[in-house]
Amino acid sequence: MGRHPVPEKDIAQAYGKYSDMLYRVAFMQLGNREDAMDCVQDIFMKYMTAVLLFSSEEHEKAWLIRATVNRCHDIYRKNSIRNHDELAAAENVSYSEYFSEDKLSLAEAIEELPEKIRAVIVLHYLEGLSVEEISGILKTGKSAVKMRLSRGREALKTLLEKEEFNV
Repeated sequence: MGRHPVPEKDIAQAYGKYSDMLYRVAFMQLGNREDAMDCVQDIFMKYMTAVLLFSSEEHEKAWLIRATVNRCHDIYRKNSIRNHDELAAAENVSYSEYFSEDKLSLAEAIEELPEKIRAVIVLHYLEGLSVEEISGILKTGKSAVKMRLSRGREALKTLLEKEEFNV
């Protein structure tokens, strides 16, 4: 990455192109609309102020996703330090506006996954990224991504089966 200022039209274009995707990634990581919006805002502030040079559109997209995931980790850590009223936190999460009725239990099950596995599941299945792309974005090996996908699928299967029998 070299250094050069990002023109305003490029910022607006990147925001229009990637903001919804970054919001979905952040929302699935954090489970809270306000934190997800803050995360995306922080990423675009960083995008505007950090002087970046991307080699391709894929490089720019990968940087934005990686920065979003990193920022989600920061927000998650910050929020875990604070004391939360569990009931109040549960009221803030409303997946119904983002998922159809039949997908709500899946979204809620994804939220229960460990952070590393949840990130891989969201990027692969909800954002449609390949194992290679995820590996590059998260700066981890392809085998680690495949293992997290496998563990995530097994965990989701267990969680969804448990929910089905509890109904």
